[in-house]
Amino acid sequence: MSDALQSPAARRFIRKERLATPWTITIAAPLLVALLDPGRFAEVTAIAAKAFAGTLPYIAIAVLLIAGLKASGAESLVAKAFQGRENRMIVLAALFGGLAPFCSCEVIPFIAGLLAVGAPLPAVMAFWLSSPLIDPPTLFITAGALGWDFAIGKAIAAVGLGLFGGFAMQGMIAGGLFADPLKARSGGGCGCSPSPFAGKTVWRFWKEAGRMDVFRSELVANVLFLVKWLALAYVLEALLIVYVPASLIAGLVGGEGVVPIGIAALVGMPAYLNSYVAPPLLAGLTEQGMSMGAAMAFMVAGAVSSVPAMAAVWSLVHRGVFAAYLGLGIAGAILAGILFQLFT
Repeated sequence: MSDALQSPAARRFIRKERLATPWTITIAAPLLVALLDPGRFAEVTAIAAKAFAGTLPYIAIAVLLIAGLKASGAESLVAKAFQGRENRMIVLAALFGGLAPFCSCEVIPFIAGLLAVGAPLPAVMAFWLSSPLIDPPTLFITAGALGWDFAIGKAIAAVGLGLFGGFAMQGMIAGGLFADPLKARSGGGCGCSPSPFAGKTVWRFWKEAGRMDVFRSELVANVLFLVKWLALAYVLEALLIVYVPASLIAGLVGGEGVVPIGIAALVGMPAYLNSYVAPPLLAGLTEQGMSMGAAMAFMVAGAVSSVPAMAAVWSLVHRGVFAAYLGLGIAGAILAGILFQLFT
């Protein structure tokens, strides 16, 4: 094995893997500023360090919460939302979509499980649309970067988008659309984790050694994950504040009205950002003149277009349902931006 690792191809692969990380940009960007514009180096690093330090309490709360939810097996509770009458299922699916502590790769097996047991498409769509928008750690990170008003507004937007999409899908099915929405599938899931329907919830998880092992591993994994992405986010935010003219941002997505909000949603969907990177960058954009309504539309549209969420839809349903998912997502993002702008 050691001989294989000494080969030129192996060394190139290792170097590539080490360089292709967020830490590369986090470290290289300030060094480039120091080299090319040394007078701004202290300003860039001070902005990034101050913002990161202000987020540390939120990181601590987020990682403890998500580790506790994982260790207790709280995901299994979400399946109970998909029992009973369809209208009730849509409401509960939209609510639970923003609370479920799923990692990205768990979205597909969970949705596959719902469809396999016959959960109606409107309820599944409600969950599909709301689940990428918010989860416990994202709520705290968003609050740390943009304030609690924005974080709570995003959580309300997540539930609202789920309700909007679920009942809209219900209406479309009643009108004769999507009679056969599902693709034929030979197997389910990405195989990366057990089904979220399996197991039971144990809130006093610290009494079981196995669940404490899960808690510790999730705690460490989420600390490393959040620190990595937030360090990158705050460096990019600092660069944005220092180098992007405020007049440019204000001209595109500043001011009142529907047009800036629509532009932000249309830009946000293809320019999907990691849910932990987006809040700090949007904080920088709002300082430069982006309206809060446009920021909300950008964030909602970007979350709907996340790779796991779109992969789940694309892999399980026909193209018409996929198009409906994107259409409902972009319409909901614009509506969320307009409402947030009106009431804040």
